[in-house]
Amino acid sequence: MSIAESAAAPAESSGPVAFFKAQHQGFVATLAGHKAQADLIDRIWMQAFTSFERNVEDQTLGLPALACRKGCGTCCQILVAATAPEVLMVARYVRAMATGFKSVGIDLVDRLTTAADFVEPSGKVRPMALVRECPFLAEGICVIYPVRPMACRGHASFNEDACVSALEGGAEEVPVSEPHRTVRALVQNALQSAMRDTGYAWGLYDLVAALKIALAHPEAEAEFAAGGDPFAPVALDAVSRDEMEHTFDRLKN
Repeated sequence: MSIAESAAAPAESSGPVAFFKAQHQGFVATLAGHKAQADLIDRIWMQAFTSFERNVEDQTLGLPALACRKGCGTCCQILVAATAPEVLMVARYVRAMATGFKSVGIDLVDRLTTAADFVEPSGKVRPMALVRECPFLAEGICVIYPVRPMACRGHASFNEDACVSALEGGAEEVPVSEPHRTVRALVQNALQSAMRDTGYAWGLYDLVAALKIALAHPEAEAEFAAGGDPFAPVALDAVSRDEMEHTFDRLKN
């Protein structure tokens, strides 16, 4: 069910909550139906991103054009939180493309392994506070764009100048696309909820730090598929697990 379809449904089964429930049920079916199968990561990744792209397209009809463009990497300076399937898919891509990129002077593995790990600063943090440049940003272009995580897809701005100002400590408010942010949250949270209910690691992780683990330990994908959590050391806890579980259960019920 798309957000548009859920909004057109009867009041008791409409809107974002109905969309979350439908997404959750769809992810549960895929995770349970492909348990221990080689294509598990591929299927769950494709399901999540297809749903995001289709629903964002529906929800942004009539809105102004985005300021986001090729060559602008302003937002590629901040922490990226990703689920395990997203991390594992990026790791696959890096392994597959490393030789080709290295031949044109872009060493993906070296960029990643030498990137600083994210350390949460104390005190108030600006929404686009400078932390580190993404190791996959080359001359303003994302070199893992086809498999970029949900967080990257869901951050879209209507004003490039405001993004730059925020990054440099100026403007606190950036006019972002709320449909992008909302759809990303609903799809990602539904996936997390479904992974929790089917026995998979369902947290969010620092993308860069988790990728270092994935590339150093080729067995990470098998560990995840078996119900383990290879990225536990770099899990993010901005929101407690208990609070997230309570929210997921409330939305489902």
